[in-house]
Amino acid sequence: MAKLFACLYDTVMGPLEKRWIAHIRKKIVSGLEGKTLEIGTGTGANFPFYSPEKVRSLDSVEPNPYMLEQAKLKARDIGIPVNFHQGVAESLPFKDGEFDTVVATLVLCSVQDPQSAFKEIRRVCKKGGKIVLFEHVRTESASLAALQDVLTPAWKKLCDGCHLNRDTGRYMKESGIKVIKEKKYLKGIFVEFEGVNLK
Repeated sequence: MAKLFACLYDTVMGPLEKRWIAHIRKKIVSGLEGKTLEIGTGTGANFPFYSPEKVRSLDSVEPNPYMLEQAKLKARDIGIPVNFHQGVAESLPFKDGEFDTVVATLVLCSVQDPQSAFKEIRRVCKKGGKIVLFEHVRTESASLAALQDVLTPAWKKLCDGCHLNRDTGRYMKESGIKVIKEKKYLKGIFVEFEGVNLK
């Protein structure tokens, strides 16, 4: 399933990326600076939007080896050195406080243990560092949330572990990250978060 998901991802997501998501990616990624970590790189959809003038280096973590291979191809011409790591957000292979910035887009819905993932994000991000997310989450609409709950078990099997109903913002706030920006889209199904690591 992981190989099939990787092969189909760009094709299936293409229309939505072109119409809307790529604009959000560009908005949140183009201003990032310093030594940067991207968690759940997928096929590398964020790569074209990083600024070579601002990002000193980029480390990429992705559990799906087939997606990682596609990301490596997309990284060839972005003008930034990229270090690739096959791994999971709950166990990051980096030193404490190693990164100025941590970014994740449409990935924390799929981690097995979001609390551990945020603990690791805080650990590897320096004090005062920036944490930027764009995620689909459990909506505040009761009727839509109920639908997300019903669909999630089957959706997880089809989409490589993706939870439609995960309350990612709650996990982020409970981890101790100070959320300084929270912008909602499409009845709160998608949310852009910006936080500061205050450890």
